[in-house]
Amino acid sequence: MRIVVISLMFFFSNFLYSQNEQNRGYKVKIGDNAPSLSLSMMNGDIWTNEDFENKVIVLQFTGSWCSVCRREMPHLEKRVWQRFKDKDFLLIGIDIKDNKEKADAFIKSTGVTYPIAYDPEAKLFSQFTIEGAGVTRNIVINKKGEIVFLTRLFEEKEFNKMISKINDLIEE
Repeated sequence: MRIVVISLMFFFSNFLYSQNEQNRGYKVKIGDNAPSLSLSMMNGDIWTNEDFENKVIVLQFTGSWCSVCRREMPHLEKRVWQRFKDKDFLLIGIDIKDNKEKADAFIKSTGVTYPIAYDPEAKLFSQFTIEGAGVTRNIVINKKGEIVFLTRLFEEKEFNKMISKINDLIEE
């Protein structure tokens, strides 16, 4: 009997913490405060949550090996970064699971101009997602440091909702 109970507990704990339609692979949820961040930027700077005070932030997780990311990045550049960059706003790409040289070459090939951070061990990524979660994610954080919008993959309707949310937050 004890083995059955332990087996059921293991099954349900894996089920609760696996990617599904409700959590979409996130361990954070809307309304949570953003975790403590330390971003190693391509230009050599280190950015932390203190650098984001009173700004709307979008964290975009990406990787050179991700075809959906490559498809989304020009849209982020043109429709988000170029539109909002002169306001109280930051879009930060975070390249995961690539070494510095590979990440640099990847970013150069995309032509994006928004700031990029390195996350070769995907430690930042794991602060937001469950183990084994897929990439191509945008996390919108309001001026108070609260998570207010989460995307997964690149889907036009959701992308447009994210842009509308960013606009509303900047206008507040």
